Amino acid sequence: MKQSMIVVALLAVASPAHAQLGGILNKAQKIQETKSKFDDLNVTEEEERTIGEQVSVKIRQRFGVVQDQAIHKYVTLVGTLLAQQSERPNLAWTFIVLDTDGVNAFASPGGIVHITRGALGLIQSEAELAGVLAHELGHVAHKHTVNAIRKGKAVQLGSSETLSSRGPFLDKIANKAYDIVLENKFDRNDEMDSDRVSLSLAEKAGYAPGKLADFLTRLDERNKDQPASNGLFASHPDTQARIEAIRKLAGSKNGAVVEARYKSHVKYTPTPVTAIATVEDGASGLTGSTKAGDKKEDAKKEEEPKKKGFGLGGLKQAVAPERQSAQVSASGGSRGVGPDRAAKGGSNPVPVKVTVSNAEVAEFKRGVV
Repeated sequence: MKQSMIVVALLAVASPAHAQLGGILNKAQKIQETKSKFDDLNVTEEEERTIGEQVSVKIRQRFGVVQDQAIHKYVTLVGTLLAQQSERPNLAWTFIVLDTDGVNAFASPGGIVHITRGALGLIQSEAELAGVLAHELGHVAHKHTVNAIRKGKAVQLGSSETLSSRGPFLDKIANKAYDIVLENKFDRNDEMDSDRVSLSLAEKAGYAPGKLADFLTRLDERNKDQPASNGLFASHPDTQARIEAIRKLAGSKNGAVVEARYKSHVKYTPTPVTAIATVEDGASGLTGSTKAGDKKEDAKKEEEPKKKGFGLGGLKQAVAPERQSAQVSASGGSRGVGPDRAAKGGSNPVPVKVTVSNAEVAEFKRGVV
């Protein structure tokens, strides 16, 4: 009897220990699975947009935003027409004109496309604008930025970081994404992929797809004496090779050029590359302002979030290192950065709100002839 009681007692003691050990192992497995998901950058569409918002804030602080609703409306109509033909038409596509003479365009994850007034001045027709915007749409539609971070394993969750909140991890991704977007750090395959998307979307929208090559030819001639890392398409595959590939893909396909409408809406003229004002290493402010207090004033102008988990109010953490990043990236002498990359921007980073209805886009499309 005593022996039986001892066995029962041992089982009673052992069972909780076994259960506890199993619980620990299960918890460890869940932690590892969660960490793998973090390290594999399995972000949701909502998180992708949050990352893009953070990147956009920093780009706008770096270059400023043209405070002209009419030009934003026009660019948004062209961009929305293209986005409707894309693989991700339901993203909250947003189009922003940056206030700088530098020729550049940036696509933030989640559907935020930026183009500079300098680029608009160099572009000569709506078909060329469509080609440039559609290229940036391609980066977003195929998630090139997040994929570049994933492939390079550039962001991973640290062992000391909490797994209960993705916030700090998403901030890491946003900071790396900003670097990739600003520096055009996409590989050859991604760039060629976006060129193909550009041709496809332009053609579907009714534009002449080969006009992207016309713009690139003009840009290449303009940049012939500039550093390799100068601005738009700076790190892309050899420009001449891309132009040839685009012309070959476009073939003899016809489409609308829409030059007159473009020139009726866009009044910017190109600034000679040698005349572009640049931000020097150590200059004050993200936007090239000469007033020390401008940055604080600009920050106050940022919009408050409209709802929890979305908007600009929760993005302070990712913006904090921006001053240093801007100064380093603008060091043209030390890094061979050309005028477009180091171009001085305006002082107002606040986005211009515009909305376009499906009826407006449909009416606008009738002019693509």
